[in-house]
Amino acid sequence: MGTALSVKTIAVSTALAFLPAVAFADTKIAAVFDLTGGLNIYGIQQNNALKLAVEDINAKGGVLGGPIDVVSYDAQSEQSKYIQYSNTAILKDRAKALFAGLTSSSREAIRPIIRKANIPYFYSALYEGGACDKQTFVTGSSASQQLSVLIDWAVKKYGKKIYIMAPDYNFGTISAHWIKEYAKKAGAEVVGEDFLALTVTDYAPTIQKIQAAKPDFVVALPVGANQTGFLEQFAAAGLKNSIGLVSTNYGSGNQQVVVSPEAGKGLIASQGYFQPVENPANSAFVKLWQAKYGSDTPIVSEAVDVWNAVHLWAAAVNKAGSADTKPVIAALESGLTFDAPNGSVKLEPGSHHLRQNIYIAEGDDKHSFKIVETFPDAAPTYENEKCDLVAHPSLAQQFTPEGQ
Repeated sequence: MGTALSVKTIAVSTALAFLPAVAFADTKIAAVFDLTGGLNIYGIQQNNALKLAVEDINAKGGVLGGPIDVVSYDAQSEQSKYIQYSNTAILKDRAKALFAGLTSSSREAIRPIIRKANIPYFYSALYEGGACDKQTFVTGSSASQQLSVLIDWAVKKYGKKIYIMAPDYNFGTISAHWIKEYAKKAGAEVVGEDFLALTVTDYAPTIQKIQAAKPDFVVALPVGANQTGFLEQFAAAGLKNSIGLVSTNYGSGNQQVVVSPEAGKGLIASQGYFQPVENPANSAFVKLWQAKYGSDTPIVSEAVDVWNAVHLWAAAVNKAGSADTKPVIAALESGLTFDAPNGSVKLEPGSHHLRQNIYIAEGDDKHSFKIVETFPDAAPTYENEKCDLVAHPSLAQQFTPEGQ
C-alpha cells in the first residue's frame, strides 16, 4: 500500500528534480585509523592529514562542484574494528572511497571487503610491498623503494655484516627477505636476525645476540610504542659506538621525539618523507598543518601519504566527472601526478603504487632529522614487475618473495 504525499513534499521533490545533478553528487569518503591504542602515534596523524586534505580541497572548490563529506572511525589498534568499521562505512555510510589502515594485517583484512564492495581503497603507510588488486591504491613507500637504497648506502658506510631486528608479522618477515636480497647485491651478508612480538619490552636477549654476532650495522624495524624501547636499550648497552643502526620506519611514528637524545643521535632512517624536506609544496603543507594542529609534534610520513591519497582521489573524481568506481579507477590509472610535500609523485597505472622520492636522514640530539641524501623518482620496482592491473584487472593477491 502506498503512502500519501503532502503538497509540500511534492513541491520540494519537483524543485529538486530541476536542480543540477552535480549539486547533489555523492562524494562521501570514510576514514578508519587508530585514534586510540598502541598504534595511535600513527593513526592520529593519518586522520588529521585526511581532515586537512579535505579542508584544502573543499576550500578550492571541492569535487564535482561541491564539498567532500567525511565519516571517521577509530579502529582502536584492533584488527576486528577495522573489519567492523570498513563494513559500516560501506553498508551504512555508502562511502565512495575508503582511507584506512596502518599495519599490513589491517590492510589484508580490509582488501577482501573492498573488493566485494568495489570502491577505491587507499592504504597510506610504508610497508613490505606486493599488494595488488584493482580497488587498492598504495601511497606509502614499499620495501623495494626504501630498502634498495638504504642497504646499499649502509653497507658502504658501515660494512658488510648485517643483523635484523623486526616485528614478527609479514611487515617484518618480508622486509627481512628484501634486506637479504639487497645485501647480496651489495656483497654483504646477514649474520643474524630476531623477530619479536609487538608486546615485547625487554630486549636484553636480542642485544646479547647482536653482541655475539658482531654485525657492522643493525637494521631495526620497530613498530609501536613498545618496540621503541629497543632503541633506548641498544644505546644504553653502549652498542652505538661500534655498530650502526638503520631503519625504514624510525620516525614514521615520531619515535625521534620520545627517545632520548643519546638514543636518537646518529640513527639513520630511510623514508618517503621527513619534515625537513625542502620544496615549495612542503613549505605550504607544513604551514597549513601547523596553523591547524600546532608545531609541537613533527609531521610523520604516513600523514603525507594520506594527504597525497586524498588529493589523488579528488583529482581522479574531477577528471572522471563522477565519483563512481569505474570511471574513478580509470582516472587513477591514467598516470596521475601530484606536486606533493615529499616531491612530485606519480601513480603507476599497473601496480597502483607511487613513484616518489626516497630520503635518507640522520637523527640528531634535538629530536629531529637532517636529510643526508635524496634518491629522486624511486620506482616501486617489485610491484611494477609483479602487478599489472591494467593488463590483468582480475589480479587480487599480495605477491611475496619466493619462500615467504
